[in-house]
Amino acid sequence: MESCGSDNDVWDFQRVNQKIQAEITISTILVLPLAVVVETGNHIAQARAKQYETAEEFAKIMTFAADETTPWAAFGEQIVLWEGEQLKKLAAEFPENAKQKTSMGDASIVNLGKHYQQKSFHVEFLTADEGLKAQEPPPQEPPKRRSDRSYMNKL
Repeated sequence: MESCGSDNDVWDFQRVNQKIQAEITISTILVLPLAVVVETGNHIAQARAKQYETAEEFAKIMTFAADETTPWAAFGEQIVLWEGEQLKKLAAEFPENAKQKTSMGDASIVNLGKHYQQKSFHVEFLTADEGLKAQEPPPQEPPKRRSDRSYMNKL
């Protein structure tokens, strides 16, 4: 697809590229979820043209993530979310997710977002999918600190 999203929130190559470049400029760490690898690979294989060229470019991104090449987070870090107990948790949640029309891929992306939020990262899902975007972890409040003056007043 050349673009996706609703009329008031269209994502195309130019918008995605600008967003990624802006995030790289401020040293954002980008995460490539396993679900995105699978879904993107499926879309590329089913494309009407440029499958090979697009697959080559995506393969580079996958390799950068595997090698933890800046700005990509270590791909292997998310493996913990696919191991025994976490997989059972995902399975237990899936019937309710399916009832809410949340795919397994989206559910795994939400879990990955929660994983990074628990590590005190700000998490943003770059997606035109309004349902997935709505499940993005909310920004964390910075820790409250006493000002020097208020601390001194209590002494």
